[in-house]
Amino acid sequence: MGLAAALLAMAGPAPAQAPVAPFRVQGDGIAQPLAGLAGDVARGRRITADRQVGTCLLCHAGPFPEERFQGTIGPDLAGVGTRLTAAQIRLRVVDPRRLAPETIMPAYHSIAGRTRVGAAWRDRPILDAQQVEDVVAFLATLRDPS
Repeated sequence: MGLAAALLAMAGPAPAQAPVAPFRVQGDGIAQPLAGLAGDVARGRRITADRQVGTCLLCHAGPFPEERFQGTIGPDLAGVGTRLTAAQIRLRVVDPRRLAPETIMPAYHSIAGRTRVGAAWRDRPILDAQQVEDVVAFLATLRDPS
């Protein structure tokens, strides 16, 4: 079982979710918020830190002093809002394979090309459009202090 499939399995049963929102990739980002939704920073932080919902901390470390055993496989999330625009963050959350086809990071809001996905997750995204926008809003606030 690949890491992406394992992450989906660890996330538990899929809640009922809205279908994948349409999006348009422009360059290395998705400029427009999914479904025109505004993200909520506090909800985004909760999703990012929750190993059962966002699963981000399984692979990434970040500014979450209350969370033990953060990941080391992916880049540290600290300062990501300095390194990337909201559009760039959005694409990396929605479908990182658009930029790195061999990535082990799952596509959180795309179902195209997924393989070995449990029945509960077939035909539905890991995160709905609102959750994606919440995560983008939070990650965009993670700026380097300099």
